[in-house]
Amino acid sequence: MAKAGQSRLIEGRAVEQGIAAGRSDVVSARSVTVNLAESPLGWLFSRGLVSRRQFDAGERLRTDWERAQLAPRVTMAWDAAPIARGRGGSAAAPDLNGAQLDAKRRFEAAVAAAGPGLSDILWRIVCAGEGMRDAETALGWPARAGKLVLMLALDRVADFYRVR
Repeated sequence: MAKAGQSRLIEGRAVEQGIAAGRSDVVSARSVTVNLAESPLGWLFSRGLVSRRQFDAGERLRTDWERAQLAPRVTMAWDAAPIARGRGGSAAAPDLNGAQLDAKRRFEAAVAAAGPGLSDILWRIVCAGEGMRDAETALGWPARAGKLVLMLALDRVADFYRVR
């Protein structure tokens, strides 16, 4: 039984962009093992509370979030200090590559497709990794209301990403 449950929760993923985007025809030299139960969305999926389509849409959204590097830094920035002409000058804008810009545009468009009332719970559960109870409490929602709203948001994101 542990073997069957393990195959559902642990998945090998290649580091290259083709595999992360869902393409299985690209062979990778590097891969990483992902425990799908680590994320709140994976937890919901493993218990049958969200469908495969909703789970895949959420994973695509989280992949775009991570690829665009939209999460705040949690470590020290070891970049050189900015050189400014005057006092209190600010650093230059971050240098984003094309893949990061594309991922950021896709992420913003997917969140916009979910809608303003649905994007809050979607971001909290899928991207920030908050648990359902914590997200419902932070949004001031009653218990078990977040699951329904999350499912609606994931359906809209799945439509945006054209997930079948």
